[in-house]
This record gives sequence, C-alpha cells and structure tokens, in this order.
Amino acid sequence: MNISIVGTGYVGLVSGVCLAERGNRVVCIDANPAIVEKLTGGEVTIYEPGLEEIYSRNHRKGRVSFSGDLEEAAKADIIFLCLPTPPGEDGSADLKYVLKVAGDLGKIFGRQRNPGYKVIVNKSTVPVGTSEKVRAEIRTYCGSSFEYDVVSNPEFLREGFAVEDFLRPERVVIGSGSERAIAILKDLYEPFLQPGSSIFVMDEKSSEVTKYAANAFLALKISYMNDLANFCDAVGADIDKIREGIGSDSRIGKKFLFPGLGYGGSCLPKDVKALLKTAEDAGYPLTVLRAVEEINQGMRKRFFERISKFFGGVFSGKKIAIWGIAFKPNTDDTREAPAFYIIDELLSAGAKISVFDPEAMEGAFNRYGDRILYAESSYGALQEADALVIATEWSEFRKPDFGLIKNLMRQPVLFDGRNIYDPKRMKEFGIVYHSIGRGELVTEPVS
Repeated sequence: MNISIVGTGYVGLVSGVCLAERGNRVVCIDANPAIVEKLTGGEVTIYEPGLEEIYSRNHRKGRVSFSGDLEEAAKADIIFLCLPTPPGEDGSADLKYVLKVAGDLGKIFGRQRNPGYKVIVNKSTVPVGTSEKVRAEIRTYCGSSFEYDVVSNPEFLREGFAVEDFLRPERVVIGSGSERAIAILKDLYEPFLQPGSSIFVMDEKSSEVTKYAANAFLALKISYMNDLANFCDAVGADIDKIREGIGSDSRIGKKFLFPGLGYGGSCLPKDVKALLKTAEDAGYPLTVLRAVEEINQGMRKRFFERISKFFGGVFSGKKIAIWGIAFKPNTDDTREAPAFYIIDELLSAGAKISVFDPEAMEGAFNRYGDRILYAESSYGALQEADALVIATEWSEFRKPDFGLIKNLMRQPVLFDGRNIYDPKRMKEFGIVYHSIGRGELVTEPVS
C-alpha cells in the first residue's frame, strides 16, 4: 500500500519504518528541515531499541523515504496523522497541529481534479470528538465530491518496546463507521497480527476514549502502588512482598505494580491531564483520576524530602550523583522525567550534581547546560559524592560493583528511587540504603 506519515516523533517514525518493514511504500513528512535531513541522510533521530536496524534496512531498500512537503503525503492512499498534542495551560490537549495539517490537506485535495479516495488516520492521542473536527476541517477546503474517511486508530506503543509493540500488537483499535475504511485498515494490519491478538472495531468517539482510558488506568495502577508504598513506610510493611502477593491474582496482574518516583514521559502525564479536562468540560469530573495526578506529583516531592531530611536540609558543599535521567529505561525521552524534579530541588538547595544516563545525557544538557556535571560512566559520576540517587532503572545499574561504589564515594549513601537493590545486601556491603515502601524511613540527619 502507499502510505504517508505526517510527523516523525516516536509514534510517527516507529509507525513509518514498521509499516515499511511489512512491504508497504511509506513517505514520512516532517515540518522540521533538520529532522528530514538527518533521516534522509541515514541518521535515526530518536533512541528506541531495534529501530535503527529496521530503519536502515527499509531506507536502503527504498521502502521508506522522508520529505518536508505535505504534497507528498497527499499522494498516499492512507495518511496517518502522528502529530503532537501538547497540554495547554488548562491541561487540555492542544489540537492546533492536527487541525492545521487537516486544513492544509483539505486545501491540497481541493486543488486536485481527482485525488481519489483517501483514508485519513488519527494516530495521535486526541480528545473525544477530534475525528469529527478533522473531518470538518478537511471538508472546509475541498468539494463535496471528494471521497475520504477519517478514522481513529490510536497507538499503544511503550517507549523502549515500541518496535516490538507495532510489529506484534496485542490489539488494534479501529474507530470508524465506514465499512470501506475499516476493510482497508484491516487489510493493512493483517500481516502484523499474531495468534491471540485482535482487531476491535468501534465508533470514532469510543476509540478516542479507549486510548485515554488505557493510559489513565496504567497511571492509576502506578499511583496506587506508590500511595500504598508510602503507607508501608508508615507501618513497617514491605511493598515488594505485597506486590508479589497481589500480582499473582489474575484479576490484577503483575505489570505496573512497581513503586517508584512516579510516571513520566510523553504519554501518561499529558493524557491524564487531558482526560481530566475533558471530563470536567463534560460535567463529570473523574475524582479518582484527580487523586492519581496528585499522588504522582507528590512521590518525587516526598522522595526529595527524604534526601533532604537525611542531610538535615543542608546541601552546601555536598555532591549528589544521579544515575538515570530518562523517564524510564531503554529510551532517551526526558519529558516529565522525575529525575528533573529531584535535580531542580537539589540545585535550589545548593548541592553540586553529577549525572549519568546511557542515552539521555543530551536531554539533561539541554535543560541544565553547565549547571551540572556530566560523567562519561556511571562510576565516573560517583567521584567524591556524598550520596547516589537512582532515578531510572537501567539494566546496567542493577549489578554494579558495590565495593567500587564505596571506594569512589565520600560516604556510601544510596537513595534508590526504583527499588532495584536488596536492602539486606546493601547492609552487608555497609551502604546506607533508602528505598520506597520497605519500612526504612530516615529518622536522623547525617552528622
């Protein structure tokens, strides 16, 4: 099939190269000339495991190309809109990019004598009713004889596993009332389906809500476990044992039950805010979701307060090492990264900061410049440090040389924001260790 992708962020670039991997001809459009130049020249613009390999293969074979010209997108039979929907000041999803492209496509189609039937696919995460708005925006600029359908087809890609999720989806959701469009998208996705995976067809509004509902539910699980972990600290229970106990219940499941510094990234924070705003506008506030948001913001604040309490609120002359900047492992995405809150607070308190992340150092530099130190390795960040903070659970952090850690640091103090170490082992190594939800509240400041 002839496909175009408008927008080459995480969703757009992954979708484009994965669709090309199944033999489709794909052109990816981006308004940023620098991005188009890099992608055309063979350089992947985001870090995602497995992406570079299939990008290189399909780019070399000519199945995927890149352009800054929306006219090229309009030539395709299926046009995916993979555009950003950033949160506005009130938390609502800003549709200016989506509607601008829809209008521009309408103008292009309006100038053509016979553009042929088109399927316009909303792949972006958008509020309920957006398909109607896109349909109306296109129709504003082209005649009534132009045949097209607008379909809601939300993505369910996990950063760090996005390629795997697209090539082997658990489910595909198609929101449309057009049998013609539904048949085309079913045919498109058929090569990706695995035994046990399903295609769910529904109306556009239900499809749009499905995406928000899924992310909000995942955020709910994370915040519930974080709230429960705080309770465990208060009563001396062990959140890890509780997680194992409830995770064995098939009605609950084992995923998203790990306490930590809260969720971040490009999806959960903005999607929770957008759904809250939509619910408020609809006159039915989602009170549970409001608590989810409050708990998530409170976790990183509470974690910093534990660090501050340990040092008696005095950070002058203290060096704090941070392992992990990205909001989660296996990505370079630093949007809404909990590490940034911790670093901001430490800097405001007068601490000296050294950081290391396997992939997200550029994101840290873009935010802090020369205000912090950038180490070339995890151990390099520890030189003369008064404490180490684990902010992202990268695999390479899970089995470090604890003897070397003790030798490098001024004092062996570790604040584990992801619970990746065993408290008993830390005690055996002589490391002062603090984690989340294991009944280890800091009671005395360091001397």
